[in-house]
Amino acid sequence: MIPLIRTLRTSSKEDLRADVIAGLTTAIMLVPQGMAYAMLAGLDPIVGLYASTIPLALYALFGSSRPLAVGPVAMDSLMVAAGLLPLVQGDPVAYAAYAAMLALMVGGIQIALGLLRAGILVRFLAQPVILGFTAAAALIIGLSQLKSAVGIPLPRSQQVHVIVMAAVQSLNQIHPLTFAISAAAVVTLVVLKKKAPKFPRFLLVVAIGTLVTWAAGLNTMGVDIVGDVPAGLPGIGLPAVDLSVVATLFPIAFAIAMVAMMEAISVAKRYDHDVVPNRELVSLGLANVGSGMVGGYPVTGGFSRTAVNAQAGARSPLAGLVTSAVVVVTLLFLTQYFFFLPKAVLAAIIMTAVAGLIDVAGVKRLWANNRVDFGVAAVTFAATLGLGIQLGMAIGVGTSFAAFVWRTAQPSVVNQSGREDELHVVLPGPLYFGNVEAVESGLESLEAGRTFRSVVIDTSASGQLDSVALSLLDRLSARYTDAGSVVEFVHAATTTTTPAPAEPVGA
Repeated sequence: MIPLIRTLRTSSKEDLRADVIAGLTTAIMLVPQGMAYAMLAGLDPIVGLYASTIPLALYALFGSSRPLAVGPVAMDSLMVAAGLLPLVQGDPVAYAAYAAMLALMVGGIQIALGLLRAGILVRFLAQPVILGFTAAAALIIGLSQLKSAVGIPLPRSQQVHVIVMAAVQSLNQIHPLTFAISAAAVVTLVVLKKKAPKFPRFLLVVAIGTLVTWAAGLNTMGVDIVGDVPAGLPGIGLPAVDLSVVATLFPIAFAIAMVAMMEAISVAKRYDHDVVPNRELVSLGLANVGSGMVGGYPVTGGFSRTAVNAQAGARSPLAGLVTSAVVVVTLLFLTQYFFFLPKAVLAAIIMTAVAGLIDVAGVKRLWANNRVDFGVAAVTFAATLGLGIQLGMAIGVGTSFAAFVWRTAQPSVVNQSGREDELHVVLPGPLYFGNVEAVESGLESLEAGRTFRSVVIDTSASGQLDSVALSLLDRLSARYTDAGSVVEFVHAATTTTTPAPAEPVGA
């Protein structure tokens, strides 16, 4: 029930030391990132720290991935803002309560899916859909930070053209000092990532930005700062939200639950091949329930922090407990030091972090190897940019299914035997109700009035055959057997042979 206990029983002192170092390293990255992502979600920065306490500990206890670093992430943060801003405007207390309720609902959905063994759903998020979706989301997230990065008023929107048009119209309102701070932070983060990837670059820009703003009084010159960050641990309890709002929030919660599942499991499998999807769903669900109970918002496993955690040497989920402990210490004793932190620095952290979501090499591979998959990624990308994250994901998945149906509806039916008296057909994809007529027509064209000594039809790429496909195989077996052929059907590891009828005596 609690994998961490089993892991600790077999851990050496070196393992424990490595986990402590990895946990500390990830915490140094998480504290400023968590605050930045909460701001992206439309919440006070402190909420990002609340979401980095109990949720991390719960995942560390029950999760199956060794290096997965759970906490606030850019994608979920943007989806929270996109879903809640139209519902709650001008009331930060109600907004925070709705965000916490959303975390509880996301957690409940993920736990239910995990208990129902629905982790298989992650397979339906095809790689081209993920590639196009994450690239578009990265652009949306990056552009959404222009408001804090250059100090101009911009609307919150998931539609890139809305943000770009507003930015162009407001170019004359750029605040030079704010722009200089964010530009310097971006350059510093990019250079350090390239030259010294293990250096705590996020902590450095936060420290320098805070010290310079405090020493020079930049906040009196129009630089927007974080301001008061309340000290102390969050209380535990249910958010003060009318239960009637659950129905309104459910579509948003379900979309976040699915995207969070996709992100966490895909990044976990990148570093750990022993990940159990259904256990991951339950563990992520518990983490989200914990986040909602402490006034946080939806969390999942993040790409950048997991990479840092793995590179720092994490050998068990104990690293997550260490990270959680560091955040607790920060909440108890260090929040006053964030007062003069410029929001432009947090915007720079977000923009550089999400830049890595744009996989240019992956796009090039799709273009070179599979134009249909490239088209799926392009449609997902365009839909997400133009229509928003939820609709973009839905259209991407729909396009992926449509491409699958289109490719499998006309399978290649080619005689691979090389002999005139033999027919050997290997279907490249599934045999199902949508393509049985095309397969039968293709076989008839190969026959061309001939009779074959042997017939082999390989459907091993089909998985489970439906009733229509089985009916086709019955018809083919009867037809070829009646014509005197030895018929073989190959399906997965099973081969079924139907012998030709015996010749009559004296023939």
